Amino acid sequence: GLEISRRRLGARRNRRNQQPTELASPRRSAKKPHLSPPRSSAASALQRRRPMDRFHDRQHVWLRSRVHGTYLKANSDGKTVSLRDRRASLKAAWTVHIYQGEGDAVYLLLHSAAYGRYLAATGFRAEQRNYDEPDVQAIMWEAVGAGSGDDVMLRNVGGCYLRANGRYLRWNTGVSVEDMDRVSNMAHWIVEPIPAREAGMPDLPGPPNRVLYMVLGQAWRTIVFVRANAEGFYDEGNWHIFPFRGRSVNHLRNELADRIAFIDGQYPDGIAMCVRAGL
Repeated sequence: GLEISRRRLGARRNRRNQQPTELASPRRSAKKPHLSPPRSSAASALQRRRPMDRFHDRQHVWLRSRVHGTYLKANSDGKTVSLRDRRASLKAAWTVHIYQGEGDAVYLLLHSAAYGRYLAATGFRAEQRNYDEPDVQAIMWEAVGAGSGDDVMLRNVGGCYLRANGRYLRWNTGVSVEDMDRVSNMAHWIVEPIPAREAGMPDLPGPPNRVLYMVLGQAWRTIVFVRANAEGFYDEGNWHIFPFRGRSVNHLRNELADRIAFIDGQYPDGIAMCVRAGL
């Protein structure tokens, strides 16, 4: 029985060796790799670009949620952030600051162009914070790859990721942070550079008609202001207060000029109005 088995095995080997070489050709051709069309050098460079390379110091950007298509916005309370459809607002603009950490570590600081505060992670909340607060690490971020196109994920130095809320509740326009064990595509963001204006910032719109302005019943509000010197320093004990009606920046500027003229005894040559973040 052993001898017969050996003979049969040898016969099978001989038959395999006697197969014409032409029959093996289709198998080899089937294994040829599929050749994709050549990619442009620009596309290849874009693919190789690191996520952090998409941010440049002093650049202005919009951050758009991949899932919702809405933009990260600094809210007017100077503390919270949310998502909105419109990007044509200073509240949706963020200035990139590159922060050099210890060693070779490089971080992003995202500075609100509207309110002068920084995007921060506090616990599981995303909010606006000052730079000079004790916990500076709260405003330090890294851009990491999201695995889909040019999307990035923004990771705080504490290990949490910036996340758009409202996956199931579309009316929830909040923004939070989540730890690395729960990252989803809700943490994917599209970085859109804001083009620089060739002619600089546009002029303020003209003041509304004062008569119509008063007739329409604009709400009264309390304005508190303080004079600052050329370096931006001011006396915390020298604040002034007055009532003001409406939302017109032009009218507010004129009112401030009148009050400064009363204090100084003459009208100022010009006024640079600034808003202290958070107030």
